[in-house]
Amino acid sequence: MQQFQGDQAMDVGGLINSFLGGGAGPSDQGKKAGGMPQGLVGGAAAGGLMALMLGTKKGRKLGGKALKYGGMAAVGGLAYKAYSDWQAGKSVAQTTPADPVALPKPPADSGFDPDHDTGADGDDFRLVLMRAMISAANSDDHIDADEHRRIREQIETLGLGAAEKTALFDYFSAPADPVALARMARTDEQRAEIYMASALAIDPDTPEEKMYLDKLARELPIAQGLQGHLDLEVAAARG
Repeated sequence: MQQFQGDQAMDVGGLINSFLGGGAGPSDQGKKAGGMPQGLVGGAAAGGLMALMLGTKKGRKLGGKALKYGGMAAVGGLAYKAYSDWQAGKSVAQTTPADPVALPKPPADSGFDPDHDTGADGDDFRLVLMRAMISAANSDDHIDADEHRRIREQIETLGLGAAEKTALFDYFSAPADPVALARMARTDEQRAEIYMASALAIDPDTPEEKMYLDKLARELPIAQGLQGHLDLEVAAARG
């Protein structure tokens, strides 16, 4: 069985490749059917987005061991584990969290495969999950004015076309919006993944962050029992 594991922390470049599976650089400046600029669908340009996220104060805490070793696929793996335990009728108290360093890959037909999935608008679902992380990080205005300035400067160095740069500016400057995020999911499995990615992006230690996750769970919606299982896996993965 395939596992997401490793024996040492990756550098930022390695983490980006792990999140997005590598890939070619940005393509043309057109738009795909769902409205996502084509150049942000490729691995390298989307990796630039992840690098910017990791450069924020909040983003430097991103993901714990699960995302360091498993990348974006770990979001699907952890969400699948929580979803399966919930469907099996287990209580949170009866559940042993997954080992985030040795996380089995979900079955191919499970619906938990962000590397090869698309959202409600046909967008690369990895980018939907990264937008979820950015929105969560913005939920308590933690990306401050100085960080926004540095992010804008870094975006200018990515070699993107006008449409791609505009999209990145929009992602980081947009207010946290759980309602808009909820509309990006087309399946219950994706709803669980969006919640998982959002919860991994923050440590809900402020009232604003806790309120944001609770509102996101309502808007998606996430069943109360499932939310408890997702939160359990997040807490273990952050270690």
